[in-house]
Amino acid sequence: MAVYQNREAFIPYSRQEIIELCIADGNIAIAEQQKFRDFCHILSAYYHFKLHHSLETLKADFVPFNPDIELDQSTNSLNNDLNEQQENNLIDTFETSLKQANYYPISKSEIEKALLEDSVFDLKTEVDFDDFDRMVCYCRGEKVENITVKKWIFKKVEQQVDVYRRVVLLIKFKEEQHFHNKPIAKEELNFKPGKIYIYLYKNLSKLDIEFIFPNIKMSMNWKDRLLFGLPAIGAAVPLILKVLPQIILILGVVIYLTLGHQPIDGLEVKEEDVRNIMPLLIAVLSLIVTLGGFAFKQYTSYKNKQVKFQKSVTETLFYRNIANNTGVFHYLIDAAEEEECKEIILAYYHLLTSDKPLTPPQLDDRIEVWMENRFNTKIDFDITKPLQNLKDIKAEVKCTDESTYATKQVALLKRDRTDHYQVLPLTEAKQAIDYVWDNLFQY
Repeated sequence: MAVYQNREAFIPYSRQEIIELCIADGNIAIAEQQKFRDFCHILSAYYHFKLHHSLETLKADFVPFNPDIELDQSTNSLNNDLNEQQENNLIDTFETSLKQANYYPISKSEIEKALLEDSVFDLKTEVDFDDFDRMVCYCRGEKVENITVKKWIFKKVEQQVDVYRRVVLLIKFKEEQHFHNKPIAKEELNFKPGKIYIYLYKNLSKLDIEFIFPNIKMSMNWKDRLLFGLPAIGAAVPLILKVLPQIILILGVVIYLTLGHQPIDGLEVKEEDVRNIMPLLIAVLSLIVTLGGFAFKQYTSYKNKQVKFQKSVTETLFYRNIANNTGVFHYLIDAAEEEECKEIILAYYHLLTSDKPLTPPQLDDRIEVWMENRFNTKIDFDITKPLQNLKDIKAEVKCTDESTYATKQVALLKRDRTDHYQVLPLTEAKQAIDYVWDNLFQY
């Protein structure tokens, strides 16, 4: 079984497309094709019901941490042990669903690396991870996009950026006491302490993944500081040199008014110049206004740049946001259901059409080669999950001896002593999955 470092387990086709691709392969007899569709239809219904339980579990455990609802004091005052248990259950179920949907984790170190590298938005960013009690970040799908980036004033260059097709972020903020100890006003917090926030985005650059955090801070980068400081210094030096004689005269005025005319002799300042103070004050005032105006212009330019980038980030996240909080659960469970069914259908189809039983590595390689040769799609198929799911589908059928009422258990997937697998033919497989569906409730 081949192991790939640059492939994902995600199957980039819909469930219905996978069904029709299998049929179009030509290895299922025409008379059997509708049976195959029926099998896949019942299988999908079964997993829709099965994963609906995960959705209800997620929603129930999320209630105490949901920032979008207001709870009664009596409901919100659950004991800490119960809240902690619900939090752990929520995170466990959430991560299990993400893995079922073929998402994979993004580590904190990767996010911190994005903070250090140059951003597409050309702005220094900072995220205080100490604000979080819990953080879960997963992604699915990678691609490369070409974008146009403005460099310095007039220069624009084409740049390739790595992009995540889907990104899911779950964060739990620390309790309110943590933020009381920080130099930040309560009204400046755009989130609720102690609550859990969940986001789902599409097509996010790896370099700008930090922009999805609600506590992100932006500041000048080294380029902004140079553009702000160097011109101000360059403009101030010649002005200071130009009015240096006037500055000496002002010093003479101060000494004359406090100590009399004798001490100003050492400064070689004429008394007539000292008495004529108005032009000196005007010159100094002009210097202050000029420097102040230039500094204000530079600062305003930076603030305009910051607003422009904030607007760009806001628009980017607005158009790339798919869902928030409980809405993420619905999207995620649907994706998990889709991936689970596609994997089972592919595993069942290739065992069904194989002329001999297959080991798990042989089946894994067969599916990957089939996807690459037939559809030019490279995936790293995870054979463990579909085999386990096929093993779990078992039916009770009557024994062949009709004189008794005895039944026996029949598994959809059969394994021999040499770890080779095969599946029931379509007619029996339909009966097995139909039995499981009919017996979901035993009242």
